[in-house]
Amino acid sequence: MDYQAILDEIEAEIQPYLDEGKVADYIPALASVPQRQFAMTITLFNGTQYSVGLAEKLFSIQSISKVFTFTLALKFYSKSLYKRIGHEPSGNPFNSLVQLEYEHGKPRNPFINAGAIVITDALINHYKGVEETYEEVVNFIREVACDASITSDSVVANSEMQHGHRNLALANLMKSFGNLDNEVYDVVNTYFRHCALEMNTKTLSRSMLYLANHGIDPLCAKQFISPNQAKRINAVMLTCGHYDASGDFAFHVGLPGKSGVGGGIVALIPKLMGIAVFSPGLNAQGNSLVGTKALELFTSKTGLSIF
Repeated sequence: MDYQAILDEIEAEIQPYLDEGKVADYIPALASVPQRQFAMTITLFNGTQYSVGLAEKLFSIQSISKVFTFTLALKFYSKSLYKRIGHEPSGNPFNSLVQLEYEHGKPRNPFINAGAIVITDALINHYKGVEETYEEVVNFIREVACDASITSDSVVANSEMQHGHRNLALANLMKSFGNLDNEVYDVVNTYFRHCALEMNTKTLSRSMLYLANHGIDPLCAKQFISPNQAKRINAVMLTCGHYDASGDFAFHVGLPGKSGVGGGIVALIPKLMGIAVFSPGLNAQGNSLVGTKALELFTSKTGLSIF
């Protein structure tokens, strides 16, 4: 299959959509990101990459970071993690307080904001410190992405913290139900620092290979998690990776994936490749509008989906 030709076709076909959607202006540091940007990369199991657009362009990964923190928490806590967090779709916006109140402070899944905050709290318990947690998560991402230069943008992280009132409210609500062990500020600040990590589509698509290969990196043969855990993460990515548009994404794209309000989406095709797209204009549910369209085109043109 001529992957480069297919990506070139996709790049041409998404051009009319680049003015649609809206950048994440509720985070002031992201409000000034130029909207008319696009990148897409696939990474095969032998390390070969095919890209179009601004594939070297760094952007804020935001909620894509939740895939990596969930991986580590599941590795350390296994099934006991589900005492604190569910694995069902929420059907509500990613920052909803209402559902959390009804369900006594237990988030529906690790990919909504409340769930990722609980995951961060669990990691702080494991690593026994805020700074240690931040560093260990970054080191893990560097390892699976094979890029030692990955760092967090402190301007974005500080901007999120200064305007993160709803996330602090989520954390305080969970604290009131006894589902947060550490100080609210410390947990939320650590969560934001991970969201503010910068990557590009080349490193992001590379970082998905361990999940596409039953928890084992096919290039370095290192096992990061068990096959069973990789299966669970992929299942939650499929059902919950795009918030209240997850069913729509599964319907149109048909791949496990995770979006971030920075405009990135990661996806994977089991036993074959990791994929990443970037375009900062978001749809109403907070997912990259053009990125979603590009992935739909990719699975339609290649016939590659899990269905």
